[in-house]
Amino acid sequence: MPDNVLRCLQEKLSLMRERRPLIHHLTNFVTMNDCANMVLATGASPVMAHAPDEVAEMAAVSGALVLNIGTLTLPWIEAMVVAGKAANKAGVPVILDPVGAGATKLRTESCLRILDEVKVAVVRANAAEAAVLAGQAGEVKGVDAVSGDAPSAAQALARRFGLVAAVTGVIDYVSDGLKTVKIENGDAWMGRLTGTGCMASSVTGCFCAVEEDFFTASAAALAYYGAAGEVAAGRVEFSQEKSGTEHWPVPRGPMSFKTAFFDAIYVLDGRRAAELARVSRSS
Repeated sequence: MPDNVLRCLQEKLSLMRERRPLIHHLTNFVTMNDCANMVLATGASPVMAHAPDEVAEMAAVSGALVLNIGTLTLPWIEAMVVAGKAANKAGVPVILDPVGAGATKLRTESCLRILDEVKVAVVRANAAEAAVLAGQAGEVKGVDAVSGDAPSAAQALARRFGLVAAVTGVIDYVSDGLKTVKIENGDAWMGRLTGTGCMASSVTGCFCAVEEDFFTASAAALAYYGAAGEVAAGRVEFSQEKSGTEHWPVPRGPMSFKTAFFDAIYVLDGRRAAELARVSRSS
């Protein structure tokens, strides 16, 4: 399994940047711009289309559809279901980010409705959100996880709905219900910005657009994303053809890290990402 993830990083990131698949988002107002720019930096093409009159048409011609309930309203949930069904019909993978599931009845029930009416390929969540949707104990404060057993929640969520669960935290876990891997890339600076989970979902959509094994695609996406965080924090080297091997300056605060993070996503290629990836089987 880890070898497949490394191979995906080495081969599919460059393929993505060559093809520039369209990644359709119905996402939240707080992080919409960052998600769009993250998709661009990764190498794909973003579109943020929410109007019920066009979401089905847009979803059907996309490489992946990302549904994020961060600033949900009832009309948006209806549009998400319409877009998800259109994506299913067209064979387009659907990624669900259940932001704050468990914090309110509306959020939890909206996610369960989407999971019931739409064939979701990947749920990218934190441990508490995943646990709540899997029927386990998990505590959410606002949109942040307070408690939840990440590997157990990932496996249970994947089994309950027959999908890939990508659960992010200090250590990320990806499970299809039968096999689970852990990804130990990332940096503490990533937790000091709002929207890093949302952007992880967008990057997952990018990889799912070029890799039909969504388990492998999700693990590769999170390894690449976490490795970029380490580069941005100045912990590891990066290389560019013209400038050789360098270290990023250590961030002075969250916003300098944010700039460095987007730049690291942009410059990190598949070969170097695979070298930095720390992916292993989870017992």
